[in-house]
Amino acid sequence: MSEVKLEELVQSYLTIRDERYKLKHEYESKDAEIKGDLEKLEQAMLSYCNDINADSIRTGSGTVIKSIKETFICNDWDNFKSYILDNQALDLLQQRISDGNLKEFLSTRQSEGLPPGISTMREVKVTVRKPSSRAAT
Repeated sequence: MSEVKLEELVQSYLTIRDERYKLKHEYESKDAEIKGDLEKLEQAMLSYCNDINADSIRTGSGTVIKSIKETFICNDWDNFKSYILDNQALDLLQQRISDGNLKEFLSTRQSEGLPPGISTMREVKVTVRKPSSRAAT
């Protein structure tokens, strides 16, 4: 592959990546604006439900349903982890591997290989960087 051809590939890649970034930024900006509008409408409908003490209201355009979303927050992970282990309650956690923590764990146990039930997937990728601008001296 010639140097000229590679130069064209890099230029095209950077142009497309910059355009994608621009479009994504425009989308996220407009989406945030629309999301804000929806939140205002949701608050108005929630107030309406609260004012008439209703959990749902049927209209000709659709039904408004008031619900409660409950989220749990851990303030003491060490204590909670002990509780999980003491009660064999691993199902209280989401099943996801921390890639960084597992890599660190494995780095001290290279001879043991991967833990049971774990496999690895490697993906080779190309990264393209713009040329660095040199500071004037």
